[in-house]
Amino acid sequence: MDIGTAKLTPEEREGVPHHLLDIWDVTVTASVAEYQRLARERIDALLAEGRWPILVGGSGLYVRGAVDNLEFPGTDPEVRARLEEELALRGSGALHARLAAADPEAAHAILPSNGRRIVRALEVIEITGQPFTANLPGHDSVYDTVQIGVDVARPELDERIARRVDRMWDAGLVEEVRALEAQGLREGRTASRALGYQQVLAAFAGDCTAEAARAETVRATKRFARRQDSWFRRDPRVHWLSGAAADLTELPHLALALVERPVTA
Repeated sequence: MDIGTAKLTPEEREGVPHHLLDIWDVTVTASVAEYQRLARERIDALLAEGRWPILVGGSGLYVRGAVDNLEFPGTDPEVRARLEEELALRGSGALHARLAAADPEAAHAILPSNGRRIVRALEVIEITGQPFTANLPGHDSVYDTVQIGVDVARPELDERIARRVDRMWDAGLVEEVRALEAQGLREGRTASRALGYQQVLAAFAGDCTAEAARAETVRATKRFARRQDSWFRRDPRVHWLSGAAADLTELPHLALALVERPVTA
């Protein structure tokens, strides 16, 4: 999944080691708990070598799974199977409404279309008897971290998102999705719902036109960006720097200054 994820090419990596890329097949269901295990193994190994790992990404839960005290409640196969059956019969909207009644904060954080995460939240609520959000961590890091957020005003960000989707289509996203479909993408519960991939698969299925899939990718990405922003804004540890076009030249220097400050203090 190279194009739709904007994965850096080997040339763009310029010889800098990048870890945990291309580790799961498109048919594998992604797990925050499994990612936590893999990420911490790599972080610990790099720290032992005297290297500074840099964690880059936009999924707030996965970031916190890697660096914060976050323990995952177990799973109950019977509860999970019952909820997944209900998801198939009634759709994600009905389950999201139930989640909103049980845990409004969790419902606000999870898209109504994200059936997999809705099922997991309802499963945790049923198993633990607590809101799903009660099982999320406080702002308590496992590692000594410096967290930096790149802030871009909404109009400029929306324009960048539209341009990015245009670049994805021009780079061959449709062809990439077609090739991955032959490798089981449609059956992959995580990969098939990824931004861009889900929309192109819908076009292949005749649920919408190719142009509508492109427009929906832009809309869905904007919604996701807003949720990302809300998630990270709640974390007081994040240092916000301007990523506006006018400030891009200074951004690396300001970020480096934040990273170096704890080391040289």
